[in-house]
Amino acid sequence: MNPRPYLVGLVGTGVGPSLTPALHMTEARAQGLDYVYRTIDLDELAISPTRIGEVVSWARALGFDALNITHPCKQLVLAHLDDIDPAAAALGAVNTVVFDADGRTRGHNTDVTGFAHGFAEGLPDAATDTVVLVGAGGAGTAVADALVRLGCLNLHIVDLDLTRAGQLAADLGTRHPHARVMAAGFDDLPDLLPVSDGVVHATPTGMAAHPGMAFPAELLHPRLWVADIVYRPLNTALLQAARAAGCRTLDGGHMAVHQATDAFALITGITPDAERMSKHFRSLVVD
Repeated sequence: MNPRPYLVGLVGTGVGPSLTPALHMTEARAQGLDYVYRTIDLDELAISPTRIGEVVSWARALGFDALNITHPCKQLVLAHLDDIDPAAAALGAVNTVVFDADGRTRGHNTDVTGFAHGFAEGLPDAATDTVVLVGAGGAGTAVADALVRLGCLNLHIVDLDLTRAGQLAADLGTRHPHARVMAAGFDDLPDLLPVSDGVVHATPTGMAAHPGMAFPAELLHPRLWVADIVYRPLNTALLQAARAAGCRTLDGGHMAVHQATDAFALITGITPDAERMSKHFRSLVVD
């Protein structure tokens, strides 16, 4: 008896080049599943992100089993879901919507679990007592939550927008009272990095379209581990400088793969082969 077919979509702006469809469909074939994954690029369709509620309704009516949600709809979609996983609700962002058999929509966030699983995989014994997070945007919010869940006791959130960093720090401190979460500016990095165990970079700097580094390489030191969530390219300028400084490093491929494996499991109920998905992912990414 053939397994049931799956129809999944990725909703966001500029999602055409995404590697997620190939990653999901290749693993599905290996699992013996009939699985079709399509991009739904709001820019190409001339649909405003504010209409994400309509897009979700259309997808449900058209027989989709699930949607992955990306920029700029992760927060906008919250108001249009029937149920939200508590972790996603606390974070205020959803990146996976599953349509239940009864037609209800349930939102999840696999960015948090994706970073946590990737960190455990790539830096399994790294100290996390004191960590600096650079970037308090959507990705940084998920990473911050993951770091505190991983046991970080002192988290410094650095952002150009100190108000945004302060709001994130206050929110995390309320939800995780065991941790000391503080906002800081880029001018604080020379004081913070020498006394920290690690630093996570979560801004667009370093992407192919935004080359460079968010802070000077001279601030890196061999006692520091360095994680970057950018994965196109995998070998960012930050990671190159970190390795030259003697730091242990974690590239953005780990988070990218594990958020996809967690979403695949939510959609199908099947635990995918993370190692196989990682190998496929890295074959697709050009350094």
